[in-house]
Amino acid sequence: MGTPNFTFEDHEVKPGTRLAVDVPISRDTAGSMVHLPVRVIHGAHPGPVLLISAAIHGDEISGIEVVRRLMAKMQPKKLRGTLLAVPIVNPFGFVAWSRYLPDRRDLNRSFPGREDGSLASRIAYLFRTLLMERADFAIDLHSAAIHRYNLPQIRVSPDCGKASELARAFSPPIIMHSPLRDGSMRGVAMENGLEMLLYEAGEALRFDDFSTRVGVNGILRVMAAMDMLDLKKSKREIAAPLESTRSIWLRSPRGGIASIRTPSGRKVALGQVVATVRNPTHPEEESVIKSPIEGLVIGHSRMGAVNRGDALLHIAQLGESGIYLDPLTEERLSGALLDEHEID
Repeated sequence: MGTPNFTFEDHEVKPGTRLAVDVPISRDTAGSMVHLPVRVIHGAHPGPVLLISAAIHGDEISGIEVVRRLMAKMQPKKLRGTLLAVPIVNPFGFVAWSRYLPDRRDLNRSFPGREDGSLASRIAYLFRTLLMERADFAIDLHSAAIHRYNLPQIRVSPDCGKASELARAFSPPIIMHSPLRDGSMRGVAMENGLEMLLYEAGEALRFDDFSTRVGVNGILRVMAAMDMLDLKKSKREIAAPLESTRSIWLRSPRGGIASIRTPSGRKVALGQVVATVRNPTHPEEESVIKSPIEGLVIGHSRMGAVNRGDALLHIAQLGESGIYLDPLTEERLSGALLDEHEID
């Protein structure tokens, strides 16, 4: 028996073909219809359904480029299973360069959603019922907030065995085992039996090729691990990801001019000076920030002017004694561009 058609809404997608569907969400204040862009790539051979989504926060645009490059690489005739791709989950925020919806609600705190609720709740309900309930596994793509940068990383719940295994297949520079948040897509997915990876990389409203390549390669490796496709052998070996279960934010002790000494990707020792904050009008006034743990910087502020309490550095704890990072890991953390995987 051959591979059956994939049904999405009123559409029948034949094996080995693609379909672009723009699902109506609502009219905007000017009266134009806003859509949820859904792209279905239905493989010629049976297999699982993988959901990839980006820009649930409208200003986190780096994932959009990951999805675009991924779709360009897909060859439906060689694919086993179905790829559901949603490059822009929050089109209202995207066009406004905003993390939020027009009413300032956070879409990623609005799940499971309601059909008759707020705009955020309605989009969450639409996304959950149309897409999440059809998927066997999911990957949601994020970036840091505006004026911050995140080292490419996967966040996964420690209770998710399948997701932890596929996080290692993704092979980012570091895997963060982090708890779920109420109202998040990942939290509601877990409650309903759908395991999910959350990819964090780069900065809001900015693209960087390192984050994009790590994202594209990682998803392709996950698809290979799920037996959805075959990859050509990579020309270069990559290091196994680091893993951490605890991280802390270091915040500015005062307002002033910040200088980050250890940006994302740098390892830091206990007591090492990682940043300074100076008084711009009194050069002799300076506050030194030291790391209270040994670890790896996985996020940092790009703001030069800061207020007291502003986040400066995000550090993942890696151990209680000396950290050794092998040369391959050091190369990855420095932002070295690896070869982009190709489908065999």
